[in-house]
Amino acid sequence: MGKLIPSIFHSSFPRYFNTFATHIQALSENSMSVRGNPKISDRFHNVEDALASFKKMIDKYPLPSVLEFTKILSPIVRMKHYATVVSMCRQMEVLGVPHNVYSFNILINCFCQLGHTDFGFSVFGKMLKLGVEPDVVTFTTLINGLCKQRKISQAASLFDEMIGTGYQPNLIAYSTILNGLCKTGNTKRAVRFLSMMEERGFKPDIVAYSTVIDCLCKKGSLNEALDLFSEMMVKGIRPNIVTYTCLIHAMCNSGQQKQATRLLNEMVDNNISPNIFIYNRLIDAHFKEGMIFEVLDIVNTMRKQGIEPDVVTYSILVDAYCKKGMISKAEDIVDSMKKLGIEPDVVTYNMLVNAHCKEGMVPKLKILLTR
Repeated sequence: MGKLIPSIFHSSFPRYFNTFATHIQALSENSMSVRGNPKISDRFHNVEDALASFKKMIDKYPLPSVLEFTKILSPIVRMKHYATVVSMCRQMEVLGVPHNVYSFNILINCFCQLGHTDFGFSVFGKMLKLGVEPDVVTFTTLINGLCKQRKISQAASLFDEMIGTGYQPNLIAYSTILNGLCKTGNTKRAVRFLSMMEERGFKPDIVAYSTVIDCLCKKGSLNEALDLFSEMMVKGIRPNIVTYTCLIHAMCNSGQQKQATRLLNEMVDNNISPNIFIYNRLIDAHFKEGMIFEVLDIVNTMRKQGIEPDVVTYSILVDAYCKKGMISKAEDIVDSMKKLGIEPDVVTYNMLVNAHCKEGMVPKLKILLTR
């Protein structure tokens, strides 16, 4: 185990406290003065409650076991007071409380969440030195830390080392790498990784497929995204609103409004209700192509689905009519908004202002803005 991941592993564990201690102390003091979210755990309602229990524990003789300490550390991690937990772990070490794999994993996670994955690897080195066997959570936490820092190649290397040393990655580990690849735009590698998951016995779920489809759409690879969408459907994986939203948005961007509308109808047929974002995107795309009658059909469809136009919808309509020089029609829409209790925002008014100014209708504009 001592030879594991030599290219990215740092064994200088002492420096993670020596060089980080001052910074952590300041952070932890700030964290201790901030109240946590209520009801975040059954035992503690805020970070002060947890810290009070911790204080009582470290004053006991003999000291409680590390298992008892982790019952306090875990809720504080869920409250996202990572620096506080690091400071508490430091006190535990000074008092001679031995870590187990679970407490080490908590500490590694805190460093990774604080953006100090290198210190997380130092903790990992301490584990190996003390003979504490890492588990899948240890590796997945480090992989996630590397991905958060956009060090995808190192994360993938650690993932491969994990498998090479006999550890079986769980779905979270696979999903973490896949998400990291997509966030950094490694679409081809993400598609290959999706296939690799299945080869290794992990059936990708809708979240995994949607992640890669979204990545392909953002890269402008709509045809590949549709191929993956078809592959997913053949395998019996039912698309969700995220999947459809990615594809519809990409179709609108590429001028494929009719295909986007067909996909919208498919959503409805599959009992997946489109949201206002999808409808607004379709309305905007159709208006840009001058497809006014189609826009009216879309608005009617969304109303049948129980979704009423919002300020964005109306602003799209106002913008479209203003650009066509149909200013009176745009004014009628603004009036309709107000009657329905939807207050035009600054974007809506800016569209009207620009249109009136271009047409030399400033006096009429003043009347409109005051009524």
